[in-house]
Amino acid sequence: MVCNSSVTAPYTTHSPLSDAVGGSTAKVLADQLDLRTVGDLLYHFPRRYAERGELTRLADLPLDEHVTVVAEIADARVHTFNHGRGRRLEVTVTDGSGKLQLVFFGSAAHHHRRELLPGRRGMFAGKVSVFNRKMQLSHPAYQLLGEDETDEAGQAAQAFADRLLPLYPACKQIESWKIAKAVDTVLDVLEAADWAGVGDPLPQALRERQELLPLPQALLGVHRPRTHQQLEAARERLKWDEAFVLQVALARRRRSTALLRATPRAPREDGLLSDFDARLPFTLTAGQRRVSEEIFRELATDHPMHRLLQGEVGSGKTLVALRAMLAVVDAGGQAALLAPTEVLAQQHHRSITSMMGDLAEGGLLGGADNGTKVALLTGSMGVPARRRALLELVSGEAGVVIGTHALIEDAVRFQDLGLVVVDEQHRFGVEQRDALRSKAATPPHLLVMTATPIPRTVAMTVFGDLETSVLDELPAGRSPIASHVVPAADKPHFLERAWARVREEVTAGHQAYVVCPRIGDDPAAGAARASAPAGEEADADAGAPREEADGRRAPLAVLDVAAGLAEGPLAGLRVAVLHGRMAPDDKDDVMRRFAAGEVDVLVATTVIEVGVNVPNATAMVVMDADRFGVSQLHQLRGRVGRGSAPGLCLLVSEAHEASAARARLDAVARTLDGFELSRIDLEQRREGDVLGQAQSGGRSSLRVLTVVEDEELIAEARTAATDLIARDPELAGEPELRLVLDALLDAERESYLDKG
Repeated sequence: MVCNSSVTAPYTTHSPLSDAVGGSTAKVLADQLDLRTVGDLLYHFPRRYAERGELTRLADLPLDEHVTVVAEIADARVHTFNHGRGRRLEVTVTDGSGKLQLVFFGSAAHHHRRELLPGRRGMFAGKVSVFNRKMQLSHPAYQLLGEDETDEAGQAAQAFADRLLPLYPACKQIESWKIAKAVDTVLDVLEAADWAGVGDPLPQALRERQELLPLPQALLGVHRPRTHQQLEAARERLKWDEAFVLQVALARRRRSTALLRATPRAPREDGLLSDFDARLPFTLTAGQRRVSEEIFRELATDHPMHRLLQGEVGSGKTLVALRAMLAVVDAGGQAALLAPTEVLAQQHHRSITSMMGDLAEGGLLGGADNGTKVALLTGSMGVPARRRALLELVSGEAGVVIGTHALIEDAVRFQDLGLVVVDEQHRFGVEQRDALRSKAATPPHLLVMTATPIPRTVAMTVFGDLETSVLDELPAGRSPIASHVVPAADKPHFLERAWARVREEVTAGHQAYVVCPRIGDDPAAGAARASAPAGEEADADAGAPREEADGRRAPLAVLDVAAGLAEGPLAGLRVAVLHGRMAPDDKDDVMRRFAAGEVDVLVATTVIEVGVNVPNATAMVVMDADRFGVSQLHQLRGRVGRGSAPGLCLLVSEAHEASAARARLDAVARTLDGFELSRIDLEQRREGDVLGQAQSGGRSSLRVLTVVEDEELIAEARTAATDLIARDPELAGEPELRLVLDALLDAERESYLDKG
């Protein structure tokens, strides 16, 4: 099908949505779903499709999300309360796998009782909540699939019988079937105009080579599919649209990056790095040597390195990064290590200065001839210490600087910043990373490290935007970690056994962590958090309510759990707490005492998530584990098993066995493979806004493409995009593709790509 340009279309895909569906509907779609143009609506694809005779699996409904279900009414009853003054209609709908309750109060109860009769089928939309352990929709919108072909419900039933019924991502203000009606209106008008307002971004040669549908057929096939085969053909075409357009954007970026010039930082013989290597009390693993050589080769070029260092917890990423920093110092430059929390920055500073010894005392009496200074800069430092650190940076005395967000403040200046290392890169925004890189006279080399890539990192890696180095072996002496889920709700005696295991580890001479989602109730928490230095570590909300809106109890808190353990199952043991609201000196003192073996059990928030290294700690209990992400759990688990004794990680949860949260925990317990966990995380949380700033979830710019399933297609699209940009870097011969890119790469996202 070819668009006929001789036909005048009333609007194009770039037209405001109000031109097509009216002002009031357009405003709701814009405000609630961020759909602003005709193209936005056309590319707002159905989340899934219902088939004739098929009922949605109610057992899999996500809690606290707005959903649309197709189900059959099994029962409807009106109940009275408040001595007969109040009315409540409870309607039970079923799909064969589970049940869902619809609830209406007041006058609505009597009105809806006449329509919601047992045996009728309908579409029901609302926000899923839990009351009395039952899933429910309170005052849901609904559309019955009736038998009267003259009314709207009857027409919906006929559509339901004739073809797959699209169910769109919706919200409280506009239901799925209203979105479907708006989409149908647009499709009818564009079809009548012979699709003159729809341009095709894929080059014709590419469409023919891949045997892809024309774009109009694909849009019809995804919104109005009559068969699964038609739907799959449409989705294949639309996947190519997304993959190719994004790959062209990335290819243009790679081309512009290739034109940048960085200062080469080649390691030199008989320098600081050689002296450091000679003092190491152990032999580097084959993986550490291989990855270091990859990094050294790139540092020696005049193009800025942009590399991801992926390694399992404890695989020696920090050592590899330190060797890269020392190589840059040897080449006359400076290196900065950006850490997400003060606890981690201080831990890095202690461990790096300890490993370097007198090599970290350059210029001081007793310091090594080849040495340099290692500076620390955090937001809570006193004025004299801060002033001294700033002077060491701007003068070049400090070849290595370790710090938190304080490094990106305007007052910070370097003499010659050659390498930026970002630890746990998912804890920083793009602007923060760019602010540090902008302090260099020429583009510095960049190394980002992570133990478990978050979804956006995996997505960008698959899209070929980052060069990747992998550390896939643990150093000698690291012990295995056994992980188990403790189902506190189903089997409370398992929790008792968990505390007994902690006591056993302490009796054997070891130590343990207990991790909680939040700090504890404190009226001053809000003020304390508000006055904290900008960008410093943030623990979970200390003032959380005792009960959440969905009926669940509030997350367990460090202060409450620590007190309960000290008086209960762990009475007699030395229990201490650690959280982000503590003063820096107090946090440092607790970590020092724990590292020295003066504390048996450390009850903490996620401030211990990364970088904390206490080899004698062998056990970890994570409370309310289902409230943490997959990446967080993997990182937390990596705090144990760092010595010669085996590690134990117990994931305590009240999530029921059939829930998605429990499946996520089971996956973490099942594998120690960070790449596998990142793929699970990606499948559950999506890729995030691949070209924007959102790290995951709701703002995913990928609608049909998934990086886990479509890696081969993405690779083919990358090759095609690279070839196109090599031939036509300005896309002069592809005006429709250029228009789509201009719409995709608004000012914010174009800036994002420039920053990298």
